Amino acid sequence: MRKKITVVGGGNVGASCAVNVAFKELGDIVLVDVVEGVPQGKGLDMLQMGPIEGYDVTITGANDYAPTANSDVVVITAGLARKPGMSRNDLLLANYEVVKSVTENIVKHSPNAILVLVTNPLDAMCWTAYQVSKFPKHRVIGMAGVLDSARFRTFIAQELDVSVENVTAVVLGGHGDTMVPVVRLSGVSGIPLTELIPPDRLAAIVDRTRNGGAEIVKYLKTGSAYYAPSAAAVEMVESILKDKKKVLPCAVYLEGEYGIHGLFVGVPVKLGSKGVEKVYEIQLTADEKAALAQSAAAVQELVDVIKSKM
Repeated sequence: MRKKITVVGGGNVGASCAVNVAFKELGDIVLVDVVEGVPQGKGLDMLQMGPIEGYDVTITGANDYAPTANSDVVVITAGLARKPGMSRNDLLLANYEVVKSVTENIVKHSPNAILVLVTNPLDAMCWTAYQVSKFPKHRVIGMAGVLDSARFRTFIAQELDVSVENVTAVVLGGHGDTMVPVVRLSGVSGIPLTELIPPDRLAAIVDRTRNGGAEIVKYLKTGSAYYAPSAAAVEMVESILKDKKKVLPCAVYLEGEYGIHGLFVGVPVKLGSKGVEKVYEIQLTADEKAALAQSAAAVQELVDVIKSKM
């Protein structure tokens, strides 16, 4: 039997997720959106691309959750996108209501699904979905680190004029300005970055990585990034559905790892058929620990705001 993937949110991120899932033939797809006609039209358009691109999956658009029943994985992208001058945190309460409603509907129709969250502010939305769904922690996962690491790798490759395929990078922490690109553990074909890039240039690349989303928002003016975020989410979905057991940086619920309790924060994990199968606890330097604690504190502030409204 084919796997079933639901993507909630038919905007740029959701539609890009759906089409990437189709390209990889990971399973049949249900695209859900509240706007009548949007998921149906986009779904039909993607379906008609199949004969040209050579994929053979079913793509269904819907405004309700009945067609999503018994999904294996649900990717939640629904919510407001950032606009220029708007931080991820500005989206907090509006998207809390969206994610709460979506999660309630998913639990009703797909109680055994694995949730992959993309909606911002990411770490707080993961916490929301976890609390509302009451799913075990290994079945609620946030897409952040894969995207942030991809941005870091891109900027390193550009700086050195080398293939991005040879660049490895580690980014920890919350998905926002306090994220922690770990320079010490990043490199090019095993060569440490500190031997390749001067400290001032490295600092500039780290800063650009932290503000990678805002840079794109500034250019687009009426929206935020969607190609790279959707590709990052689909890499996670593929690792889960194919049981590839990739080690990827994802936002997961920590219960003491890295000294963090009761929060979703980005750390390296193994993703397989059960969802999060292992959390890798890296030995960090004092400075790295302090930066990660600061990032977790920023996530805690958002969660506290949500708690006060619940």
